[in-house]
Amino acid sequence: MDISVIVPLKNEEESLPELAAWIDRVMKEHQYSYEVWMIDDGSTDNSWDIIQQLAAANPNVKGIKFQRNYGKSAALNEGFRAAHGDVIITMDADLQDSPDEIPELYRMIKEDGYDLVSGWKKKRHDNAVTKNLPSKLYNYTTTRMSGVRLHDMNCGLKSYRRKVIKSIEVYGEMHRYIPVIAKWNGFRKIGEKVVEHRARKYGTSKFGLERFINGFLDLASIMFISKFGKRPMHLFGALGTLSFILGFGIALYLAIEKIIYSQYKMTERPIFYLALLAMIIGSQLFLTGFIGELVTRNAPERNEYLVETILDRTK
Repeated sequence: MDISVIVPLKNEEESLPELAAWIDRVMKEHQYSYEVWMIDDGSTDNSWDIIQQLAAANPNVKGIKFQRNYGKSAALNEGFRAAHGDVIITMDADLQDSPDEIPELYRMIKEDGYDLVSGWKKKRHDNAVTKNLPSKLYNYTTTRMSGVRLHDMNCGLKSYRRKVIKSIEVYGEMHRYIPVIAKWNGFRKIGEKVVEHRARKYGTSKFGLERFINGFLDLASIMFISKFGKRPMHLFGALGTLSFILGFGIALYLAIEKIIYSQYKMTERPIFYLALLAMIIGSQLFLTGFIGELVTRNAPERNEYLVETILDRTK
């Protein structure tokens, strides 16, 4: 199969028939074999009924329905599991992403050799204060922290090589950082394409201001897991050792000063309690790293790694 299109959605009953017809028209014009996975993330309107009707009329349309709302990351993750295409395209269901972008996104993966191509909504039809400005700040911060240089990290319109989406897992709000996750899984050829951003035709946005707080926390989680997920002692042990040495050094200095000058009681000096606190925190951090190592060493996936190629001419 050439292309799998994954469409996460919640309460988008008005736009689904138009979106499905548009995708089908593009696929037929370019003679692609395809499937469309519509992931209903706990809709309370008639979205699932519409999906069933579309699937009955077109066998290329398929659906997954959650019992409740889990979020966009969960919907994408289930879509990634179900996809069979050589190239996977993700897009939103609100018609703000244009299916006419699919052929070029497909070509960039198949011919230009990209692992992932992210859309860049250079000209946006959103509120400048509540959407555009926070988006610019978010993209700047994420680029600086992750090293993945994209203008529109959170654009829902993306294309992926099949093995990329089969090698990653997204949850929480981590769909915003799929390019970062892909890069840290060894997929280095990440590009972007300027895409059309259409004004919303139906409904309202499903995301509020809390997405920025949750997004930052998820970015911190991704950075920690990618760097120290299999070696937590390297972080906690190092921090704990430094903290303990600092506290012990201060305590030793106070003890020597007391022996030589005998001016103050050690317990009368505030810096003594700072030294004591540093040693306690250092010990706790070191023990946290030790426990983390025990958990990691006993995890069933402790020795699972992403292998790109095996060359063995004896077989």
